[in-house]
Amino acid sequence: MCVYRARPEGQDRRHPDPYEQSRVLLSAEPKVDRKQEGENCGQKDDNDGMKSLWLEERTVSLRDIDRPIPAPGEALVRVRLAGVCATDLELVRGYYPYSGVPGHEFVGEIVEAPDEPDRVGERVVGEINAVCGTCGTCHRGHPRHCEKRTVLGIVNRNGAFAELLTLPVANLLRVPDHVPDEAAVFTEPLAAALQIRAQVPIGPGDRVLVIGAGRLGQLIARSLVPSGARVEGIARHERQRELLRAAGVHVISEEDLPLRAVDVAIEATGSPSGFALAQKAVRPRGTIVLKSTYAGRLEIDAAPIVVDEITIVGSRCGEFAPALQMLDAGEIDPRDLIDAEMPLSDGLAAFVRAGRPGALKILLRP
Repeated sequence: MCVYRARPEGQDRRHPDPYEQSRVLLSAEPKVDRKQEGENCGQKDDNDGMKSLWLEERTVSLRDIDRPIPAPGEALVRVRLAGVCATDLELVRGYYPYSGVPGHEFVGEIVEAPDEPDRVGERVVGEINAVCGTCGTCHRGHPRHCEKRTVLGIVNRNGAFAELLTLPVANLLRVPDHVPDEAAVFTEPLAAALQIRAQVPIGPGDRVLVIGAGRLGQLIARSLVPSGARVEGIARHERQRELLRAAGVHVISEEDLPLRAVDVAIEATGSPSGFALAQKAVRPRGTIVLKSTYAGRLEIDAAPIVVDEITIVGSRCGEFAPALQMLDAGEIDPRDLIDAEMPLSDGLAAFVRAGRPGALKILLRP
């Protein structure tokens, strides 16, 4: 069986540099059981199964699993392209005790929709939260925080690192014809980036600092430029800096960190240590936005937050429709953030590559 796993407890699990988006310490090479390599990672069986990446006990393996059957109100989607996200890497490190197929960034094609057969053949992206619609949180108008939700590739629902997946038909948005798969696959992280402006007023005259210039940080910075604010970014790697500059972002070094000066500091490093930089940079009565999810705990000195009356905002998923509109209008073209496209059969190597310092988007094609 082909597998890779995060480094065991007791080995070097140092947190990443504060501006290193989603750096995760993985075994240098996938571990392979040669006796089962051909059986489990080679030819496809002649049954109703499908190939997938499977996460269990902080170990990812290539596995044949049963073809999913859509529940009432759901559709079966054939995955065309999926993206490896920092959250996928952190799941391997134990960010959340998930077992199943990871992956939540995808573009695909509806192949079965028993309740809405007219949608078969549509090229779609999918909102990742499948909700009940009946709990108190849903009734209050916050369905992405549904008390009974499943989350694609994260909570109790197999994800996109497989040939097929299921989601409620209501979650699936049609991709405009001229938006290529390589751009559409960024819909989910772009929606997460746009969520910041839905939560925090940002406009002309504001000074905004994005800390972390990896996969998500790049999209956050690009999404803020049209606001008219002065957008600054901290990046370690030259390619990251070049991408920020090309998007109209002012690049600064950690040594030139503005102290108690920015209106909004956005922490997108994938590391607990990124918060310290945000806290140093934000002005009194300013706002810190937290976008990182990671294994481990964040320790903070709360007294300055109280004294300076700092607002802290957690920011997670966003609506897909505005992200698709932005891609359709050509306001953002994320394809220059793609480092590599690899077949699903090379998924283990893709995870290792995505975890390397400075890595941007790695795509998997089933």
